[in-house]
Amino acid sequence: MSRPTLRRKLLGWLAAYLALITLAVFGVANYVHEHAEHAVWRSLLNTELDSILAHMRVDRDYRWQDSDTLFFFGGDPHKPLPGSLAELKPGLHDGALLEGRKSAAMVRDTSDFGRVVLVLDITDFAELEHFATRWAMLAGIALVLVTLLMAWVGMSRLVRPLSTLAHDIAALRPELRGQEVKIDPRASAELEVIAGSVNDYLRRNEHFVERERVFISTASHELRTPIAVISGAAELALEQPELPVKARQQLQRVRSTAASVEQLVQLLLVLARDPAKLTAMSELVALEQLLPEIVEDHRYLANGKELELALVQLDACRILAPLGVVQAAVGNLLRNAIENSDRGVIRLSLSARAVVTIEDPGHGMSPEEVAQVYARMAKGERSMRSGIGLELIARLCDHLGWTLHIHSQPERGTRVTLDLGASLPAGS
Repeated sequence: MSRPTLRRKLLGWLAAYLALITLAVFGVANYVHEHAEHAVWRSLLNTELDSILAHMRVDRDYRWQDSDTLFFFGGDPHKPLPGSLAELKPGLHDGALLEGRKSAAMVRDTSDFGRVVLVLDITDFAELEHFATRWAMLAGIALVLVTLLMAWVGMSRLVRPLSTLAHDIAALRPELRGQEVKIDPRASAELEVIAGSVNDYLRRNEHFVERERVFISTASHELRTPIAVISGAAELALEQPELPVKARQQLQRVRSTAASVEQLVQLLLVLARDPAKLTAMSELVALEQLLPEIVEDHRYLANGKELELALVQLDACRILAPLGVVQAAVGNLLRNAIENSDRGVIRLSLSARAVVTIEDPGHGMSPEEVAQVYARMAKGERSMRSGIGLELIARLCDHLGWTLHIHSQPERGTRVTLDLGASLPAGS
């Protein structure tokens, strides 16, 4: 669901405000009009009725002659009071009182003439009143529409620099250097402050990225060089035929450890790359051939334990992914399984859909501990219990679209599933 724009919010509030103001004005105007109208009818009819009664009291033969709009009832037995008027209480009344026509009537009870009523036909005035009311309402609606139109035009000009600034910020690309956002000269001072803050952030971020790039480049050289020296020295020493058996075993362990450290360094450097560049390093990898090599490279970790590493299923499967990344991911999972197991069989399998499963008979974890592992993986935190592998693999999954699932029970071992299906070639 998209958020409403600033212009839409402002126009909505303005429309609601205008509607309330218009209703309030019309309500007050109608109230004042009704009271003023009643005051006029009361004054007019009372004055005329007083005049008629005064004439009747002076001249007993005086008879009022009705006009087209003014009618008098009372004091004449030949002109009885209509039933609609006889039921009214003394005072001023208006409505359809006489033959269905809009009328204003003043009713009065006298001691000498009984009930007398003076009726004024206000039908024409009521029609004129309705006509004026309709035009006033139309004028009010037109005023609201014109105000909203002018507000829309004004807000468009007011919001346009903000929209342009938002568009420029959205168009920023993290791989480009020297970027900055510019504002329209007609923009407000607040937008200038926002643009200045964004440009300051871009400069500081560019310096940070440059420091990180230099660090990665330096670390790549400074870490790989001593590892290469250690590996080369171990290889040369292992070529000596008179080397004692125990010394050979230790040198083989040094060589394997150096290879593992080199693989870890490669993994860390890979994680520092942009995901697009990481994908560009992909090559066709035959997993059914790679997994036995990874198992053999890590078999020495099981020395001194009653552990057996078994490949229970290897379906033919090829993926497009960086070879070193696949080796590091599966190797770290296997290393964790060996380090957390004391005896039994660690089973490794591969399905045709590039799903690698590693089951170990180790200590296992409770559901709460598994949830904590997932939480640490999401935050990129490290744990001595799970080693550094799971956190690294979690970041690899984010980079390459892989998924990692952990199923574990205390004292029943752990089953880890690494789904590499996102790296299957198209059409597989």
